[in-house]
Amino acid sequence: MRLKQLAVAIVAVGSMVAVSACSGGGDSGGGEGGDSYKVGISQLVQHPALDAATAGFKKSFEDAGVTVEWDEKNANGEQANATSIAQNFASSDLDLVLAVATPAAQAAAQAITDKPVLFTAVTDPVEAGLVKSNEAPGGNVTGTSDLNPVADQLGLVKEVKPDAKTVGIVYSSGEVNSQVQVDLAKEAAKGMGLEIKEATIANSGELGQAVDSLGKVDAYYVPTDNNVVSAVTTMVQAAEKNQALLVGSEAGQVEQGAAITRGIDYTKLGEQTGKMALKILQDGAKPADLPVETSDTLELVVNPAAAKKQGVEIPQKLVDEADKVIE
Repeated sequence: MRLKQLAVAIVAVGSMVAVSACSGGGDSGGGEGGDSYKVGISQLVQHPALDAATAGFKKSFEDAGVTVEWDEKNANGEQANATSIAQNFASSDLDLVLAVATPAAQAAAQAITDKPVLFTAVTDPVEAGLVKSNEAPGGNVTGTSDLNPVADQLGLVKEVKPDAKTVGIVYSSGEVNSQVQVDLAKEAAKGMGLEIKEATIANSGELGQAVDSLGKVDAYYVPTDNNVVSAVTTMVQAAEKNQALLVGSEAGQVEQGAAITRGIDYTKLGEQTGKMALKILQDGAKPADLPVETSDTLELVVNPAAAKKQGVEIPQKLVDEADKVIE
C-alpha cells in the first residue's frame, strides 16, 4: 500500500515539474530566481530598423539577467516563409514568440493561439487584425507599434526645401502598415501645399522601376515599408540622380544616405517590447490585458553630406538641434 502511494506521489511530482518546464519557470539557467525561457523570434526581413528592434528585445532579457534559449528565424521578405516559421513555432516548445514587422506578426497571430505572441515594428495593429483594440488587445497577442510621426516627417521637406511642391512615395501594395502611412502623408500634405505622387511595388526588386514611374519630384519620403527599406540605397541613388531631397522615417535610413528624419529609436522600441515579455513570463501578465505601447522617444537625425549630394543644404538650426549628425 505504501509503495502504491509512493508511486502516485512520484507521478504527481513529475506532472508538476512538467507543467513548470512548459511555463518557462524552470531553474536551469542563470538570472534572478534562476529564470530560463525558450523564445522564438520571427523577423520578416533583415534591415537596420528591424535588426535594431530585435537586438533591443534581446537586450531587455540580458539587462534583467534572464537566461533565454533563442530560436531566431528570418523570412527574407517572403510571406510564405513567415507563414512557415509561424507554423513551426506553433508546434514548438516555446514560452513566447516575438514577431518583427506586420506580415510576420499576422502570420504568427494566425498560426499561434496557445502561447503568448508579441509584435514590434507594427504600424497599426488594429488595422492589421492583430488586436481588438490598442487599449485592450483581448487575445494572446500584443506588443509595440512603430507608428511614425508622419506629418512631422513630411514637414521636414518644407523645413529643408521650402519651395518643394511634390513628394514621391513608393510603398508595398501588400503591407497594411505602408498604406496607413501613405494615407497619413496625403492628409498632412494638404495643409503644407504638397502634392503626393505614389507608386506601389510587390517586392524590393521592383523599386527602381517604381521610382522612375514617379517622374520629376522635389523630394522623396520613405515610410517604414519593409521592401523599400531593405533596398533603400535605390532610393538614395534616385535622390542623388534627380537632385531630390530624401526624407527617411528612421535613423537607419539616414545612416544609409537619406538626408534627414525625426523618428523613433528602434532599439529602444525593441527594449520596450522585451519588458512587456518579461511581465508576461515573470509576472504572469496576460497579453489580452497589456495595452499596445508606442515609443515616446523621437530623435532628429541629419546627414549633411547626403543632403549635399541631393542638391540641398540642411539648415544650421536643424543641425544644431539634431540628436545625431551622420558624418
